Amino acid sequence: MSIWFRKNLGDAMLAFLELDNVVIICLSEYKKANCPNDMAVFLRHESEGRLQCEVIVFFSPAMSHIAGEFGATPCEQPAKCGLSLLIGSPIAWSLLFPEG
Repeated sequence: MSIWFRKNLGDAMLAFLELDNVVIICLSEYKKANCPNDMAVFLRHESEGRLQCEVIVFFSPAMSHIAGEFGATPCEQPAKCGLSLLIGSPIAWSLLFPEG
């Protein structure tokens, strides 16, 4: 299994500037690579019982070279539930999260 990466951007109320930076850089790299279907960035809001939720960004294995620029750490493939596609083709869903 390929390695995914995750970066906690912190409190959702304060993460917008760093999230914008992730979008700008990752979208640029995605386009430079001719928009491959396996290159994607996903987003999830997690609260784990806290009052404020945190923004977590997940980089697919094909984005690993960019994930390091943000200080993202290796992780297991995230559960599909609750994820939003931030950067990438809609085909990434079926490619990266096959049923079965």
